[in-house]
Amino acid sequence: MAWNEPGGNNKDPWGGGGGNNPNGGPPDLDELLRKLQRKLSGIFGGGGPASGGESGRFPWALVVIVVAVLYGLLGFYQVNANESAVIMRLGKYHGTEMSGLHWNPPLIDSVTKVNMTEVRTERTTGQMLTEDANIVEVVLTVQWHIDDAESFVLRVADPLKSLQEATDSALRHVVGSATLNGVISQNRTQVSADTQQRLQEYLDLYQTGIRVDVVNLTDAKAPREVQDAFDDVTKAREDEVRFKNEAQAYANQVIPVARGSAQRMIEEAEAYKARVVELARGETVRFEKLLTEYQLAPAVTRERLYLDTVQDVMSNTSKVMVDVEGGNNMMYLPLDKLAEGTASNAAQRKDTSPQVIDEIYQRVVERLRTEAANSRRNRDVR
Repeated sequence: MAWNEPGGNNKDPWGGGGGNNPNGGPPDLDELLRKLQRKLSGIFGGGGPASGGESGRFPWALVVIVVAVLYGLLGFYQVNANESAVIMRLGKYHGTEMSGLHWNPPLIDSVTKVNMTEVRTERTTGQMLTEDANIVEVVLTVQWHIDDAESFVLRVADPLKSLQEATDSALRHVVGSATLNGVISQNRTQVSADTQQRLQEYLDLYQTGIRVDVVNLTDAKAPREVQDAFDDVTKAREDEVRFKNEAQAYANQVIPVARGSAQRMIEEAEAYKARVVELARGETVRFEKLLTEYQLAPAVTRERLYLDTVQDVMSNTSKVMVDVEGGNNMMYLPLDKLAEGTASNAAQRKDTSPQVIDEIYQRVVERLRTEAANSRRNRDVR
C-alpha cells in the first residue's frame, strides 16, 4: 500500500510519524544534512551547540581529516638519481637519503637536496710574488663536485667561499715556492698539480665535502708594466732553444759522417799495415832464397841481380843513352818522342796492328846505325 493511498495514514517513508513536514510532503534535505552532521559530531566528539541551536555546529572532524590527508601528501618527495637529500629533524641531523621516493613529516623534518654529479667551475685571479721576488699575474680555474652531502650542507657555513679562499691560499703557496720562469713557461703543469694536491688537503681539513677534479693554470704572465721586457726575454729563450736544436741537428748530421770517415781511415790503415807486413814477409822469404843461391854461385847471382836491376830501371824510363865503344860521344834515343809520333800516325790511320811496333823498331835500329857510322867517320877523320 502506498504511503499516500487512502488508509495509509499519510506515513512518510523519509521520516517517522508523518515527519516534520506539516503538509505531509517529503522531508527537507537540510534537515537530513543536519542529522548526518550530528551523528558525525557524536562519533568524533562534537562541541556544544552554537548560537542558533544544532544547525550552528562547525564540521571540525571533516576539517581534521582534510588536514591530515594534506599533511600526509605534503610529506612525500622525490630524490633524483644524481642527488642526495640531507634530512634535519627538529634542527638535528637525522640522515642522508639516496635516490627514490621518500616521506618525511613536514614541519618536523627539513630536506636539503644537493646534486652530487654536477661538475662546477671556480675561477680565481690575482698578482702573486714568486720565489725569485718577481710579480706574476695568474688565472686559475678549478673544476669540482660534491663528494659528501652531509659535510657540504652542515660542516661549513659557506662552502663556496671556503673553496675560493682555500684556492687562493694553495695557489699563493705554490707560486711563492716557484720561480717566475717556472710559473710562466717551464713548470706550468707542475704548478697546477701541486696546487690541486694542496687545495684538496685544505678542503679535507675543513670538511667541506668537496672533491677537486681538475686544476688548470689558464694564464700566467708578467704585469703589464714590464710585459714588453718579459716578451723580449721569452723570445730570447725561444731563440736559444731554436739554436740548440739547430746545433744538435748539425751535430747529428756531422758526427756520423766523421765517424764513418774515421772508421774508413782506420780500415785503410789496417789494410796498408797488413799489405806492408805481407810484402815485408815476402821480401824476407825471397831474400833468404836469394841468399842461398848467392852462396852457391856468387858471380852468377851478382850478374843476374845487376841485369834485373837495369831492366827494372830501363823499363820505367822513356829516354835511352847509348855509349859508343871507342868514342867520346853518347847517343840519345828519344823513345818517347818516337813512340808519340808513331802513335799519332797510327791514330790517324786507325791502325793498331803489330806492324806499328815493327816500324818503331826499324826506325830505332836505323837511327842507331846512323849514329854508329857517324861516330866511326869522326874517329877516322881524327
